[in-house]
Amino acid sequence: MSDRRSPVFLERQSYRRRRLIDSIRMLPLIGALLWFIPVLWPTGPVSVISTSQAIIYLFGCWLALIVLGLTFARAIKRFGLEEFDADDATDEGR
Repeated sequence: MSDRRSPVFLERQSYRRRRLIDSIRMLPLIGALLWFIPVLWPTGPVSVISTSQAIIYLFGCWLALIVLGLTFARAIKRFGLEEFDADDATDEGR
């Protein structure tokens, strides 16, 4: 009568790989959100934020995205996760 389920256990390496891949997939979305923030800044005759500050902000975001991408790439290499193949990709879609 009682239908007991066994506890779900994920290997530590598999769990880290999936979370790292999830964060890599979110990076472009986060970048797009950061790039659209200047659209929300107030504009008018007396602007609080100058064009030069907006350009510095955009290039700062761009640099941050590059550094995060490099960090994620190094993490993949350090954890030995570069062996992520098509079989793993199809398993995640299930």
